[in-house]
Order: sequence, then structure tokens, then C-alpha cells
Amino acid sequence: MNFDTKSLHSVCRINGGAACTNDDILAEETPVALVYNGIAHVVLMATPADLAELALGFSLSEGILQHAGQAYDIEVKQACNGIEVHLEIASAQFQALKARRRSMSGRTGCGLCGIDSLAAIPTELPQVVRNGNIRATDIQTALNHLQSHQHLRSQTGAVHGAAWVVGGEIQYLFEDVGRHNALDKLLGFGARQALDWQQGFALISSRASYEMIAKAAMLGIGCVVAVSAPTALAVRLAEQSGITLAGFAKPHQFSIYSHTGFICYRETA
Repeated sequence: MNFDTKSLHSVCRINGGAACTNDDILAEETPVALVYNGIAHVVLMATPADLAELALGFSLSEGILQHAGQAYDIEVKQACNGIEVHLEIASAQFQALKARRRSMSGRTGCGLCGIDSLAAIPTELPQVVRNGNIRATDIQTALNHLQSHQHLRSQTGAVHGAAWVVGGEIQYLFEDVGRHNALDKLLGFGARQALDWQQGFALISSRASYEMIAKAAMLGIGCVVAVSAPTALAVRLAEQSGITLAGFAKPHQFSIYSHTGFICYRETA
């Protein structure tokens, strides 16, 4: 099922005191409800594309599922006020989900909305097993090509991207109005394709919040590169879980905040 990810809207543009009217392309933002075994669990505000990947990635990165095989079926349906994604999951995972008694209401800019207690915030994450290093030149090459892969962003300027990079090549990129959603789409796709998360790195067009690192750790991603800044909690979680975290990434420069030894670089005088 395909949904519109953008729409046209007439705007009045002011430039140097002159006004003109023309069309602007806007990114769509749609309520997406994730429904597990017939029970609604969470509503995300998301770009209405790659929703099966979003649902699977969210389920894995939130610990609802331990592996993709526990999702027996995923069906996307149009609903009255948005979109519903119905997941048929293993009974043990569904019982555990009900036991958590956690009702969330996601927003594009908040990763904690609806969590019912401070105890629900993850502070201990799986330890990522490392396999090989990342070359600084690969990060720079990917950054040089990032914009050309962000098609919806180039039209609207309103979405984030999450890419999987191997050897400097952007192999896959997913876009969404929410940075968490973009990463979950990438994670869900990778889980379906059985990608080896140790053979590359995740490149995100946003800041690196604690939740972005938590999601990466849950899937075993060893390196995250963010175009913007990391938060202090994100750095602490990256250090704890074994993730190499780089931020303020631009062509020819970036800062490494944790596990610096896993990025091969040459220092200049």
C-alpha cells in the first residue's frame, strides 16, 4: 500500500521586499499506529513510507522482539485518522509486551513521550561485539554523497535520513520526519535482509540522542556517525555498550566521542 509522502501548498515568498506566490513541497506527517496481535500499543508521527520496516525496526529496537522471525506477519492498513500497521507476533513476546503495561505516544522530537516511569528509561544496553575497524576516509566519502541520497529532504527540507554505509558506499538510506523513525526503518530493513551490522556504520543526518544509541546497541551496530552533536548521555551509553560514536561529521572533519581506536585515521600536524 502506497501513501503520499509529500504535497503541494501555495505560499507567499518574500525576497528583498518583493512578494510572489508559488507552490512549495511539504513533507507529509501522519499518525501511524502499531497494533500487536490486535492490541494498539503506540502511535508514531511518521512519514508514510516504508512502514513495515518502521514497525519491525521499532519492535526490535524497543525490545518487543528479539529477532525478526518473531514477527509472523506485518500488514499496513488505511485507518480513519491515519494508518495502522498490524503485527502478528509470537505469543511469548506478546505476553511480555502486555506485562510491561506500557502505553507510549511517540512524537518526532521526543523519545520518552508516554513512558510511564523513570525505571522504563534504558540505562543498561547489550554489549556490541566489534569486528574490524572503520576508515576515516570511508566516513568522508559517505558524507560527500549523503545529500544526493536524501531525495525527500532535497524536495522538502523537512526530513531526516539514516543510512547504512559499507566501505564508504551508502548502500541503503531511509527518510522520515522523525530521526528515530528513520533509524528504525533502516533497522527493520536490515533485520529483514539479515545485514551484517559489523561490516559498516550507521550515518544519521541528525543529532545523536540517547535513544539513537540505544536503538543501535539493541541491533548490534558497532559505529554511529552523526551529522550533528551527540548528547552527554548518548556518549556515556556509547562508551558503555562498545559503540564508536562520531559527531559533527562534515566532509574532511568529525569528532570521535567514544572508542576512538576503532576508526583508522591519520593525525595531521
